[in-house]
This record gives sequence, C-alpha cells and structure tokens, in this order.
Amino acid sequence: MPWDMVRSVPRIVRAPHLFLTDVTARHGRAAAIPMPRTPVLVLADPAGVRRVLVENARGYGKATVQYSALATVTGPGLLAGDGPRWRAHRRVVQPAFHHGGLRDVAQHAVHAGLRLAAEADALPAGTPMEVLDATSRAGLEVVGHTLAAADLSADAPLLVEAVGRALEVVVRRAASPVPATWPTPSRRRLARAVATVDEVCARIVQRRAERDLDDPRDLVGLMLAAGMDDRQVRDELVTFVVAGHETVASSLTWTLHLLSRHAGALDRARAEAAALGGVPTWDDLPRLPYLRAVVDEALRLFPPAWVITRAALADDEVAGVRVPAGTLVIVCTWALHRDPELWEAAGEFRPERFLDGGRHDHYVPFGAGPRLCIGRDLALVEEVLVLAALLRTHTVRPAGPEPAVDALVTLRPRGGLPLHVERVAPDG
Repeated sequence: MPWDMVRSVPRIVRAPHLFLTDVTARHGRAAAIPMPRTPVLVLADPAGVRRVLVENARGYGKATVQYSALATVTGPGLLAGDGPRWRAHRRVVQPAFHHGGLRDVAQHAVHAGLRLAAEADALPAGTPMEVLDATSRAGLEVVGHTLAAADLSADAPLLVEAVGRALEVVVRRAASPVPATWPTPSRRRLARAVATVDEVCARIVQRRAERDLDDPRDLVGLMLAAGMDDRQVRDELVTFVVAGHETVASSLTWTLHLLSRHAGALDRARAEAAALGGVPTWDDLPRLPYLRAVVDEALRLFPPAWVITRAALADDEVAGVRVPAGTLVIVCTWALHRDPELWEAAGEFRPERFLDGGRHDHYVPFGAGPRLCIGRDLALVEEVLVLAALLRTHTVRPAGPEPAVDALVTLRPRGGLPLHVERVAPDG
C-alpha cells in the first residue's frame, strides 16, 4: 500500500535488493508496487520472467528509469539501447565473441590471474589485499585486448575510474528526489566525468583507427571497419567497459569472498587448478568443471545484474497478472536466485548444484532470450581462468567481518573487501 512505500523509503535507498526480496516474499512472486503515474510489477516468478525476457521479449522495451540513467553515461549502446539500432550494432560486434576470439581472451585472462598473484606476493607479510580494486586492475588487460586489441595500461585505469565516478553519481541521483535537470554539484561532477570518458575514448579510437582494419577481432576494430561513426563507437566502448569490466570485477570479488569462507570448496577448487600441472590455458577449460560450478554458484548468490527492468509496450499477462501497457516490470534476479522454494538450501554456497550438467531455468545472471548478455561466454572464460591461475599457487582467507552489500549498478561489498591472499608451498 502507499503508506508502506513511504515507510520503506530509507530501506529502498539503503538496500533495494532486500526490499524487493521482502516484497516478493510477502506479496508473491508477481507483486504490484503503488507508484504514481507508472504501474510497477516486481517479478521473481520463473514462468513470468521467461514470459518477459524470452517468450514475449519484443513486447517489452528498455525505456526504463534504470536504462535511462545508465544511458547518461553509456549513451544508447547495447546495454541501454533498443530496437533496430541495437540489433544492427549487435551483429557488428558479435564476431568478437566467437570461439576464436575467446581463445585470445583466455590467454589474457590467465595473464591477469598471474598479475593478481604477483600483486598479492608484493604485499608486506600479513597485509590483506583489497580484492575489489585488485580484480579491477587485473581485468584491465582483458578489457583492453577485447575492446581495442591493444595494451590500454595508459588509458584504461583513467577510463574505468571516470566511468565509475559517473555511475556513482547516476546511482545517487536516482535515489534523490531532486530533479536531474537542476544545476546541482552532482550534475556538474557527472558532466566532468563524462567529459573525461569522451576524451579517453577518443584517444583509444584514434589509435585503433591508425592500425590495420582488414581483419579485426576486437570491438573497436569491428565497429570502425563497419563504418560506425565516432559517437556510436564511443557509446559501445563505454558500454563494454561497464558491462564487461564492472560486472566481472564484481563477480570475481564475491567468488573469492565465498571461497575464503568455505574451506571445503576452496580446497577442491585449488586441487583442481593445481592438477593442471602448470599455468592454465584455453585447452584446460574442460578440466575445470568445479571452478566453473564455483563461478556459477557465486553468480547465483551475487548476480552483478541483480535487477533487470523492462517497460511493457502493450497489454500483456504475466504470471496470471494483467500487465497494462506502460508498466515498469522489475525482474529481481537477487530474489529469484535465493527463493527457497526454487533452490535447495537457497542461502548456502553449494557449487555442486551446478555439476554434472546441472542447469536451472530460474538461473538468469546474464538475462535470457534475445537480450541475453553478448559477453556471457567471455565473462565465464575470463573468470574461470583468472581463478585457476591464482588458486593453483595461492589460497584466500577472510581479513574482516562479513561485508554488507551495496546494490548499485552491480553488487559491491560495502567499503571494499580485504582478503588475505597468500602463496602456498607446492606440497600445501
């Protein structure tokens, strides 16, 4: 009821993922929220989610508050865009995610995992590593080669930092009652961050344009070869920094957190990585089923895309609920992935549930249907091999209390995540 919403405002701001979970627990997996002007449906029903994302995907668009806010940073790229432009751009960049391209990603992911291990070794004895920062840095190499077939060590940190500042402002503004058009300090900070993003992107694109474009595999090369203009290339470049870097860093961070607190799973993952007998490669991926299950289970418990929004383009019926045109549908992945009626021991970390071909229709960390994340396979290859490269020689243990969750653009540990990342003797 409206008064419930008023009383819930502090919690919506502080922990929106928990608020939405409470809504579905109390009122059902398809629950209406009283909001002025726009009908809102909170959805954590497997059949309903399939209806919106797969069966009637063309009946739902991305003209939502969530994607409009993201578009102030990314522009109408693949993440926030829709319609014919989205389909055309997806066809252009698709070759970067084909099998041959993923083999290249694997090489750089291994190198990123080795870099993560080297950073841990360089810390003074007993000093914890700030894992979120470390996974972000380690992933820059993979991002650079995927985006522009180049070492972006000079530009990538600045680009990621500027995108991060911009997204932080966007998230805070979304929770503020002050209109986004008012000339507030946050609006000026956003403008400065976006200007930095534009400047860095222009340099990356210019340097890539000066090199061979005959047979490109990287995203920028593919877009330039297809004749996309500078603004379109910029928007997709930023989109993939957000979708391909922010989400992987979040997922790797939560995976290491979970392993640090589950000794049995950590020992099994380390044994599997060590059994490779050397530095992992693309060809070793089939030999890492448990590490893949670890990643899947971490994505279940801490899905970076913890919420997916759509706007109904026409009247529909979802999970037995009439959905008028214009309704904002909020698919709460967090609630869906933790529903005790859908998952045995839903709140527990059990990678085994994903072994032996165990897949679940109500598992959607990358979305589903025609808008399934184009970088899904890239992310999974990257995460498994980064972990294998690190855990074959290192172990992790907690360095503080259980972190709270900040549900922002992705899920982040509030205040960061310090972990002890320590080298283990070969017989250990």
